Amino acid sequence: MANLKLEREFPVNADTLFAWLTDGAKLLQWWGPEGMHVTENKLDFSRLGPWYSVIENSEGQKYKVSGHVTHIDVPNSVGFTWAWHDDEDTRGNESHVIFTVTTTASGSRLVLDHRELADAEAATNHEQGWTSSLRKLEARCK
Repeated sequence: MANLKLEREFPVNADTLFAWLTDGAKLLQWWGPEGMHVTENKLDFSRLGPWYSVIENSEGQKYKVSGHVTHIDVPNSVGFTWAWHDDEDTRGNESHVIFTVTTTASGSRLVLDHRELADAEAATNHEQGWTSSLRKLEARCK
């Protein structure tokens, strides 16, 4: 098992950042790595229960990920399970993601914890994906 932790600073208050992390309409604006877009979804981290998204790259390849929102503590944290689906739509190894938001002197800080990834290679791949997605969030959340 491997864990991943990323931190970013945002020039907005914690409530605003938390909305960008949980509201479905806002999530769709930054969800998925650069160059990819969401084609199907039930993205809403503002309530407990199931979620999923299908993202597509410029070559038409689709990737599905799903899970359950496990906790919500507005505006401090939201947690959810995470598993990629294979070509037969079978869920793979499940991991856990927690977004934690704290207030800073200049706005707010996001800590993204992605835990229980299958191995170091999975952690590296997710780090690249999350880093790219967070660049999209940084561009919108100003």
